[in-house]
Amino acid sequence: MATIRERLDADLKDAMRAKDQLKLDTIRAVKSAIKYKEVEGEAKVLDEAAIIGVLTGMVKQRRDSIEEFTRAGRTELADKEAKEIAILQGYLPRQLTPAELSSEVAKAVTEAGAKSIKDLGSVMKIITPRLKGQAEGKAISDEVKAQLGKLG
Repeated sequence: MATIRERLDADLKDAMRAKDQLKLDTIRAVKSAIKYKEVEGEAKVLDEAAIIGVLTGMVKQRRDSIEEFTRAGRTELADKEAKEIAILQGYLPRQLTPAELSSEVAKAVTEAGAKSIKDLGSVMKIITPRLKGQAEGKAISDEVKAQLGKLG
């Protein structure tokens, strides 16, 4: 299976040939963000996990932008951001369903021996690396809080 970097390069060429400007701009933004992280950090070349982290961050930025644009009544910009999210998610691992997320969180709560909402940090330390790229941090946090809230 091709790496994310290889898929980005191939899709960039395809987008150029197809004159798909939105996809072209989005892939260029991803490649730029990856290059920036490589220059900024100690890593000369980012591994797959780091690239997934960059992609996840870009999706989060766009979700935040959608909220702001919607609040400001700029639906055309919100729609553009939503289309970019769809392109970015094509490079991320399959996202967990709510049921799968709930099951994974339940396992982490058991592993951590959590008894109340005060144990949120210990559960998050276990679950966050495990689900990196498969679920958004906010969704994970909300599910952990919900399950810990039921405990007491």
